[in-house]
Amino acid sequence: METVKITSISKHFGSKTVLTDVSLSMSQGQIYGFIGPSGAGKTTLVKMMVGMDTPDCGEVHILDEKMPSLNILPKIGYMAQSDALYPELTGMENIQFFAELYTMPKAKQKERIAYAARLVHLQEELNKKVSAYSGGMKRRLSLAIALVQDPDILILDEPTVGIDPELRLGIWNELSRLKKAERKTIIVTTHVMDEADRCDQLAMVRDGRILAEGSPHALKNMYQANSLEEVFLKAGRHER
Repeated sequence: METVKITSISKHFGSKTVLTDVSLSMSQGQIYGFIGPSGAGKTTLVKMMVGMDTPDCGEVHILDEKMPSLNILPKIGYMAQSDALYPELTGMENIQFFAELYTMPKAKQKERIAYAARLVHLQEELNKKVSAYSGGMKRRLSLAIALVQDPDILILDEPTVGIDPELRLGIWNELSRLKKAERKTIIVTTHVMDEADRCDQLAMVRDGRILAEGSPHALKNMYQANSLEEVFLKAGRHER
């Protein structure tokens, strides 16, 4: 089942072209990765999926509904690149605030908060004010908030920046479980090549264009490359 469809979108900010004629589709039960350097257009793409930004031309559909759409927002869990937290509140108060934006029975809310906090290893830190959190702890709290309403689609912008390797592995194992067992669509932007290798499908983005798209295995075969770094370099040369 196709859950995300992006059709011929372009975007400019003043004289700067951010995206040019991008078309992509994503399926249920799939981890889809965007990989590319800073400023490539990845964050603009995911903001359009969430409905925080709109294309100058083209369309974004989520679950067969054109974005932006208030009807679809409860079905999307979004983790921004910059943490949108309330520093004067505790971690628990932050999670509860966002959980209460959604229609959820109290028992279910309590269960989801416990699950999200456990996943990101924050159970012992929830009573501390967020102003006392490290950068990595804030990223972990932002991920917990993205998961709390049990969304159909997870959109995670650089979710593991500042997170230690052991926890990063645990998070990726859970993302793999969510896509297999619960058939969620998971969209991730990353700079980390071993994370990109764990995606089912990848789009390599540079200068607002898609250089290449496919599974990590297919991309390596297509470009006769031993690594995704090599694929990226060869795809970039091919575009010139």
